[in-house]
Amino acid sequence: MANETVITVVGNLVDDPELRFTPAGVAVAKFRIASTPRVYDKQTSEWKDGDSLFLTCSVWRQAAENVAESLARGTRVIVQGRLKQRSYEDREGVKRTVYELDVDEVGPSLARATAKVERQNKQGNPQNVQAAPRGDDPWAGAKPANGQQQGGSQQPAAQGAGYSDEPPF
Repeated sequence: MANETVITVVGNLVDDPELRFTPAGVAVAKFRIASTPRVYDKQTSEWKDGDSLFLTCSVWRQAAENVAESLARGTRVIVQGRLKQRSYEDREGVKRTVYELDVDEVGPSLARATAKVERQNKQGNPQNVQAAPRGDDPWAGAKPANGQQQGGSQQPAAQGAGYSDEPPF
């Protein structure tokens, strides 16, 4: 929709996702993430944590079931969704405002972890994503253009030609 605030947040799950179902049988998972900025203090030569942002997230339908099955407390995740603001009165009559995220996409961060991805068909059943070689595969017998075999122990072509381990930025 137009004029919605779409944000991406990287953080850690504070609790295990909680999976529930609406009376109509639609799955919804709620979870909270904590995103804590880190800054380097040059005076002390140490990293320091900033103030944590705690954000309640909800994800719907098949994605909700996938989140509940795949993610757990402490998992570092990348979440993208629409930021929503909601106001209410607490038990003491004080007006409160909360910010929540209606999640469109969520997944584990692979910066310091690995994950095995298992695709699902439209009914939510797992599919085998590793296809066996097929006889009609036109790339099955293809060789690299430089004439070298794949997976060999030869040096990369870029070595000696300005190659660097440093990122380009």
